Amino acid sequence: MTPETLNKINRFTRRDFTEDELYVFSVILCDNDIDRDGERFSDAALDRLSELFVGKTGISDHDPSSANQTARIFDTEVVTDERHITRFGGTYRYLKAMAYMVRTDENRDLITQIEGGIRKEVSISCSAAKRTCSVCGAESCAHVKGREYGGKACCHILDDIADAYEWSFVAVPAQINAGVTKRFVSGSEEKAAGEICADTDDALRRDICRLAYFSGGREAAGTAELSAKDLGTEELLALKMEYERKAGGSGIEVQLMPEDTGKDCSADYSTGMTREVNGNEYCIGKNSIRSVFGRRGR
Repeated sequence: MTPETLNKINRFTRRDFTEDELYVFSVILCDNDIDRDGERFSDAALDRLSELFVGKTGISDHDPSSANQTARIFDTEVVTDERHITRFGGTYRYLKAMAYMVRTDENRDLITQIEGGIRKEVSISCSAAKRTCSVCGAESCAHVKGREYGGKACCHILDDIADAYEWSFVAVPAQINAGVTKRFVSGSEEKAAGEICADTDDALRRDICRLAYFSGGREAAGTAELSAKDLGTEELLALKMEYERKAGGSGIEVQLMPEDTGKDCSADYSTGMTREVNGNEYCIGKNSIRSVFGRRGR
């Protein structure tokens, strides 16, 4: 943990805390892709949410009690991933936040669950004053979310963000690409970079096999296991994100390879969406988010 990170955290504390007293991790709060509710944030909305979420508390299941507070955001940034194309054909952007927790006996189990990938999906609660149709740009029209018009799926675009309330760990989120992405460790816990990457790759392979099993049964899971065996971290991330993207679409069945059409389809899965892995920054498990339009805890 850098001195700059520690200083940012201590802006929100009543006394200065040391690195050993804190647990720090990053989380993707939301993005500009179409979610399972047929909605997406505009780029301007992401920029505004980046400002509003600094200092906001993290809770569970949108339960707004003080006893339910678990973490606090101390820094945010909007990240552009030009290698990832959204479902509506635009460049993928997401809101990444840094959060901290003060280590206590009471939250030891929660930290373990975060590290183990049990607590990873998140949902945000915010208020958007404007919702427009992606087809015609009107705030009220006859177009139906999820239907295709001119070859493109209709969605509602959330804009003019009025406020951000909180972010929560949830079990059933709305969007796909948001959640815990990495953590910072103190010197006593630090692993060598090679060990971290190995642990991450194993977790990614398990997630890929799980997704393949639910889409195609044991045979698909077995094929996925063989295919993922020799892939590196970025290739595993790309394959997993492709599975999640298709699984989050309109009930599309996800297969490791397309059905035999008489042509070589391997290229369909050789490229796609990746996340850059810098140092110990990596994605773990499926990441999701629920966008809330104009009210809490939808």
